[in-house]
Amino acid sequence: MKILLSNDDGYRAEGLTALRAAMQPLGSVTVVAPDRNRSGASNSLTLDVPLRASSFDVDAYYVNGTPTDCVHMAVSGLFDSEHDMVVSGVNDGANLGDDTLYSGTVAAAIEGRFLGLPAIAVSLCVEEGGPRNFAGAARLAADLVQRLKQKPLDASMILNVNVPDLPDGELRGIRVTRLGARHRSKPVVRAKDPRGRDVYWVGSAGAHQDAGPGTDFHAVAAGFASITPLQIDLTRHAALPQIAHWLGLE
Repeated sequence: MKILLSNDDGYRAEGLTALRAAMQPLGSVTVVAPDRNRSGASNSLTLDVPLRASSFDVDAYYVNGTPTDCVHMAVSGLFDSEHDMVVSGVNDGANLGDDTLYSGTVAAAIEGRFLGLPAIAVSLCVEEGGPRNFAGAARLAADLVQRLKQKPLDASMILNVNVPDLPDGELRGIRVTRLGARHRSKPVVRAKDPRGRDVYWVGSAGAHQDAGPGTDFHAVAAGFASITPLQIDLTRHAALPQIAHWLGLE
């Protein structure tokens, strides 16, 4: 099995190192990751400048682009051989609820699925003072890869995995969840640059709004790893007749 790894924290990230170590017993592992932190890049592609891939280790490369660029290049021409699966992570922080719309980690997995490969995004829900147990999250990802190899899922599905940052042996299990939701994010933070000009930082994420039973937020808070099946089709199918009526087409 040939496994392609990527992330959005950059090729030097601790989570990617742990993921690579966990995947190597399963087959041939290739890393293609951004040259720096590209968190929040979502599904963006770099179209205004050329991309370059540079080797930093055996079968491991960094790219001057986004996580989506990395996977797109790796699957669409960077290598002569093809991959069997894409695994993205282990992200340094949660990708729960609305986070999935912005996440470069999830976007890398989505790009893999766009290009016809099974795909998993894995995130560690780190908290201040926590153990930062990337190895534990990576082992769970490896278990899921083995399961996917033995029992493939529907070709339209991406697995978004969030693992609470717990010491070894304290994870309570796995729950299958839906995406929760956050309140509106905090306002932008205004500051001054050294020349006295206004600059702005994007505000922090909002508090949990929909975090009840069945959500990814609820599972992680209870000490369970959350697995949410995602799909690419954003169509609100139930609203199609309503919109047709609204337009007077029926």
